[in-house]
Amino acid sequence: MTEVLTPDLCVIGAGSGGLSVAAGAVQMGASVVLLEKHKMGGDCLNYGCVPSKALIAASKRAHLMRSANPFGISPVSPQVDRTAVRQHIRDVIATIEPNDSVERFTGLGVHVITTAGRFTDAETVVAGDHTIKARRFVIATGSSPLVFPIEGLSEVPYFTNETIFENDIRPEHLVVIGGGPIGIELAQAHLRLGSQVTVLEGATALGRDDPELTEIVLRRLRGEGLVIREGAMVQRIAQASDGSIDATIATDGQEEVVRGSHILVATGRAPNVSGLGLDEAGIEYDKHGIKVSKGLKTSNKKVYAIGDVTGGYQFTHVAGYHAGLVIRNALFRLPVTANPDIYPWCTYTDPELASVGLTEDQAREKFGEKVNVLRWPYHENDRAQAEGETDGLVKVVVRKNGKIAGASICGAHAGDIIQMWSLAIANGMKIKDFTGYISPYPTLAEINKRAAGTYFMPKLANPMVRRVVNFLSRFG
Repeated sequence: MTEVLTPDLCVIGAGSGGLSVAAGAVQMGASVVLLEKHKMGGDCLNYGCVPSKALIAASKRAHLMRSANPFGISPVSPQVDRTAVRQHIRDVIATIEPNDSVERFTGLGVHVITTAGRFTDAETVVAGDHTIKARRFVIATGSSPLVFPIEGLSEVPYFTNETIFENDIRPEHLVVIGGGPIGIELAQAHLRLGSQVTVLEGATALGRDDPELTEIVLRRLRGEGLVIREGAMVQRIAQASDGSIDATIATDGQEEVVRGSHILVATGRAPNVSGLGLDEAGIEYDKHGIKVSKGLKTSNKKVYAIGDVTGGYQFTHVAGYHAGLVIRNALFRLPVTANPDIYPWCTYTDPELASVGLTEDQAREKFGEKVNVLRWPYHENDRAQAEGETDGLVKVVVRKNGKIAGASICGAHAGDIIQMWSLAIANGMKIKDFTGYISPYPTLAEINKRAAGTYFMPKLANPMVRRVVNFLSRFG
């Protein structure tokens, strides 16, 4: 017999965004039904952020063992146990898993249904033996690896980010198709764990970020031995007689073959929109995702969509931000507007690459020449010198009125150091606000204050300022 449920909210998808909505809403007294057809925690916990950072952490330890000589410690070549590395990844996931589990959310008061949900009309979702007629619905189904239709790819074995973390065999030569953040992060990690790695990118590697900073990252990666082929369009894939895999690429109109032992496809993400009954619900969407208003409502005003499925910035923290907006609007009727100008992001290579707001090129396009670009290099920071982390740069874009338009950082712990700029941009702060706080010494984050201080250097060098100082000095 079908059970009819009438909650305040029905959330479809138990990834980071869906879980945040469910937990926040139920703790504020709303009744919530949460649907998840696969794994609680979604891509972030099971296939994305968590396992990738666990793998990167393992690879960094191996790299530190090889590169300890400058600190007076004899370098050693580590013996990498890939089965143990895989277990480390599983252990990290297992430790975090209870926070996202059915049991925890049931304990919070959420009605969790572990099956797929589908709209049958504009106001109804069916999930197994349940018919749900909620006051509001939230679609938080995330995204999946996008695999472009490359000739021959379907006929050979290949990894995506959903399968590579279960691999416990060292790839002799891993060929990564795609030079975006996922591809480059995993390429460096596998290189440091002992594989030969080649990245094939059809356009520009890490092309979304500030080119001045990506050049620092790519130079470092190439220095470690990572082969990065830009402007290399993969034409076809074929398996050789010895079991290796040939990728035929075209560069400048010329074809050549790159032979590897394994393939990782990292060509982007596609929104999970199939099987949801969006047409029946009157919800507009296309191949880029569900179309939403600035307040995250779909064309069906009873339905919100958040996170990756909307086709915008595909980050866990953005999904969490969306979740907070939905709770405010759905439960308290407060007007909300998603502001992509304040979204930060970080690529966890070594060195890290982090940004928030506008890059220099974007700011100049938007404001013309009326911007100041502030820079401070890592090598001018004492802590960076002590740690041997001198490869990097903080770059801040400031409008003529002093308002901070964007910041980008390449260097050690960039994802942590960018936090201050994220706060500043989200709150409309000006660069002068950075003069009123004290930065502990010696810390890497002190670079932020030094970069901000360069904004005032031309003013301090003004002849009028010097004349005033000289005049006042006459009074003792």
